Amino acid sequence: MSTAFTPKKGLDEKRPCDVAKRSRKIVYPDSDGRPIADNTRQFRWIVIIKEGLDILFADRQDVFVAGDLLWYAEEGKPKVRMAPDAMVVFGRPKGDRGSYMQWVEEGIAPQVVFEVHSPGNRRATNERKFRFYEDHGVEEYYYYNPDNGKLTGWRRSRGKLRPIPDLNGYMSPRLGIRFEPGKGPDSLRIIGPDGEVFISPVEMANQRKRDRKLLESERERAESERERADRLAARLRALGLDAD
Repeated sequence: MSTAFTPKKGLDEKRPCDVAKRSRKIVYPDSDGRPIADNTRQFRWIVIIKEGLDILFADRQDVFVAGDLLWYAEEGKPKVRMAPDAMVVFGRPKGDRGSYMQWVEEGIAPQVVFEVHSPGNRRATNERKFRFYEDHGVEEYYYYNPDNGKLTGWRRSRGKLRPIPDLNGYMSPRLGIRFEPGKGPDSLRIIGPDGEVFISPVEMANQRKRDRKLLESERERAESERERADRLAARLRALGLDAD
């Protein structure tokens, strides 16, 4: 009597080709398991830069801005990736993404990236990031150290990222923003085309409060002047004089 097993009708059989397909499935994780920042100062500057860029391009539906988003540069190579502290992509629509897979985004690489220094940064890590950005088409790369106020930048020329000699007053060709590096911690000023300085959300909130108080003060002064004018007009009428 035969002891061979015959699958029942409707039972899913694991064919070799199906197993092979599953084994070839490539996963592109949305997280690399690393923290966004190593300390509060680094995180604050990441937020200032990223949010400032978001505000700058709020009306441009073809400009995508992201912070600490994994950028996968090559299909089929999930280890070829980087997560810039902030990046700007011209020619791609806004919208939420778990990661930026370049082959899905019409092959468009981020044109501008920012990195903010932290004490945990190592020279080998910084060199690896630089080579990645240089090899994968980044046009402008800015590295800011808020601990000492030093800003370093590179711009693509003849296929390579080359140092920008002087960033004091330098205007980004792609972004239209101007850099004013200062001396000492947290001294960098990033100024938009409209003259507005990039500031933190807390500073924005405080600025709105000051603006509201100023508006209220002006409203009260205008009301006081109107009441004074009404009283004067009433006295003149009482004296039989024309207020006009």
